[in-house]
Amino acid sequence: MKTILVPTDFSAPANNAPRYALHLAKGMKTGIRLCSAISVPAEARMAPQVAWPLEDYTSMKNFTTEQLELSVEKLKQKLKDQAEGLPPDYQPAIGYSSEVGSVTEVIRNVVGEQKMSLVVMGMSGAGGLSRFFLGSNSRELIEKANFPVILIPADFIYKPIQKIAFATDLSKSDIEVIHSLASMARYFNAEILVSHVTDEKSENPRKKQDIDNFLSEVSDKANYPKIYYRHVRSVDIDSGLNWLYEHSQIDMLAMVHRPHNFLSKLISGSHTQRLAKHITIPLLVFPPDCCAVI
Repeated sequence: MKTILVPTDFSAPANNAPRYALHLAKGMKTGIRLCSAISVPAEARMAPQVAWPLEDYTSMKNFTTEQLELSVEKLKQKLKDQAEGLPPDYQPAIGYSSEVGSVTEVIRNVVGEQKMSLVVMGMSGAGGLSRFFLGSNSRELIEKANFPVILIPADFIYKPIQKIAFATDLSKSDIEVIHSLASMARYFNAEILVSHVTDEKSENPRKKQDIDNFLSEVSDKANYPKIYYRHVRSVDIDSGLNWLYEHSQIDMLAMVHRPHNFLSKLISGSHTQRLAKHITIPLLVFPPDCCAVI
């Protein structure tokens, strides 16, 4: 049984991720592990000879543990409330841990040591930032992660996952990603809408053959009957994804993070304000060389 890792800094925007992960865990018949990073003072990181006072570490460790235990109790109470008056169903095991280090270091260490295949985290943290993608810790995680990460908006209210849109440029490596995505979609009997955005000039017989070949390989690899294709014609990718979001009634948007692609620009903050619409629903980010099955 695989466990979903949920990083938290105990801020209000981050509190929505554990609640969303709880629904995922129930559907995927897995557990949840909350984790928190204990930050070492900058001078201690830069100068090994500078000792970090033991009492400071003990105080921070105790505080972090108390907050994690409180978060776990809240999730267990939520499970209890959900189960009241209903037939018994799967109840995810909920654990927690904390480590010293940066957010990215701690998450990568826990994922590697525990062989986890999915991280669920909030789009905003305690820094008062209005959008996840402006946060340096979050941006660094996406840049360095070799595992899928689901980003949850702070005010998003969970609803059953019925349709997941996957934006593709028809790269061969995306076939493996769709295979991984299908393994998750099966738990919820959800549709996967494979979406390719182009302008009208790129519509030609050779392009159509490329699409047919891509979809044929997807069908063979994923072996999941609820995969559909939609070709979105638009002047640019931004507008095309905006149209997809507004007209396809999707519950999650999945993408691969590659240098210089749409997601890379979104993370760097170089896109216009209208793209904020794309992150009002969960965003599932795959690393470029993803091969793990969720």
